[in-house]
Formats: sequence, C-alpha cells, structure tokens
Amino acid sequence: MWSNFIVQQDEDGRIGVVGAGQGGGLGGVKGGRGQRRSHKISDSQEGKIKLAFFVSIIGVTLTVLGMGTEFWVELAQPKNFSGNQTCQVAHYGLWKGCIRTLWVADIDPERTSCGPAELPGETNCTYFKFFTSGENAVIFKKTTNKKLNLAASILALLSLTMMVMGSICIAMALSKGVPFFIKPASFCFILSGVLVLLSILIFHQSVVSLLSSDHSIPLHHELSWSVTCMGSAGGLLIFGGILFMILSLPFSPWEKCFPHKDSTT
Repeated sequence: MWSNFIVQQDEDGRIGVVGAGQGGGLGGVKGGRGQRRSHKISDSQEGKIKLAFFVSIIGVTLTVLGMGTEFWVELAQPKNFSGNQTCQVAHYGLWKGCIRTLWVADIDPERTSCGPAELPGETNCTYFKFFTSGENAVIFKKTTNKKLNLAASILALLSLTMMVMGSICIAMALSKGVPFFIKPASFCFILSGVLVLLSILIFHQSVVSLLSSDHSIPLHHELSWSVTCMGSAGGLLIFGGILFMILSLPFSPWEKCFPHKDSTT
C-alpha cells in the first residue's frame, strides 16, 4: 500500500505526499496547504524603516545627553546680593546639583542676576540623596520636593527602557526581514517620547515647588539647555514612532498615491 505514495518536494521547499488514484491518475495533497506565508520587507520599505530609525536614534541620543547632565535649571542670586566681588548660581538636573561661585566682574553689566553658569568659577557638585537615604536637598535655603524629583527621574528611566525595547524590535525586523516587529516598535517610541515630555513637566513643577518653599532669598530661575535637548528628543521620538506606525499599515499612504514597481518583479 505504501508503495502507491510518493514523497515530493515543491519549489518552495515544502514536502507533499502524492498518491496514485484508481484510474491511474495522481491526486496530490501538499503538506503545506494550511501554512501561511510570511510577508517579507521589500527593499524600498527597508530604506524607509532605516530612515525612521535614524530619526528615533537622534531622539535617543538627545535623551541620554539630557539625562546625564545637571543643566536642567539654573537658580541665580541677585548679582550684588552678597555685597562683595562674587555671587553664586546653582544648576541641577535629575541626579545631582552644583553651586558655582562667579566673579561679578565677569558678568554682563546689564544682567541683574548672577550667571550664566558657563562662566569660569569655583564649582561644588553633590549627588542628590533622593535615591539613597531619601533626604531632600537644600539649595539657597530652599528645599526640594522629593516626590516630584523622584517621579521625574523614574519617568525618564522608563522612557529610556522603552527606547531600548523599540530599538530591539527594529533590529529584529531588519535582521529577520519581517514587518511584525514594526508596530510594537512604534508603540515603544511614541510612549517613550510621551514619558520624556511628562518628565520635563514634572521637573518644572518640582522647580516651582522649590522656589515656593522659602522666600528669604530672591532667585532668578530659567530652564537650561538640557531641557531643550529633552524636549527635542521627545518630539523626535514621537515623530519616529508615528513613521513606524505608518510603515506598519497594510499599505503606505504615499505608496497608494504614488505606486511604483517593485524591483524584485
């Protein structure tokens, strides 16, 4: 009985069984009939994915740069507050703060407050104890809000985690040649951008809480360049995630408007 069956292999590499019928004809039953073919990423789509990934990588780089610096906000005393030839300016970020002593002669005569912090001077930096002993930091007799600072730091770390997950999904999509991982990557990058922007908002609320804790020393405050990096990073991450979302659709809007012939056909 088994001699009437022939094992054949088709062009796609799937194995089928062919049996002999009563009239001498052959009835074929392919073993891969119930299998679903996986869609592959075309060359044009791969180029668009790499372009969107490049935009997202710029956002990731700006996020890491902003998170690692302590120039999120500058707090400056009045230039002549101490009544001598020096004045002090403080700047801090998510992890540590610095107090910088500047010479009044180096400051712009039209500027009423001390600073900017980039001027040469003596610097004393310390890491915050939010994450170790849970103590609040005191800057110019003003006390930080531990809960808000911790929330901003945790959101920034969560955003970095989502960026790593999105990058892994894109790397797997490009290496395997399948678009399945593009949609999870778009979700990760969009969520990471939203978390970055939320971290900036909560950090700003912590600065407002710090300034309202004591009014004995007047301070001039302004958000510094690290916040600009983080804000730009959040926008780029959301934009990159939207690009990945468009690429994960069954058809791309621009391909529907401008169809082109695939190079493989």
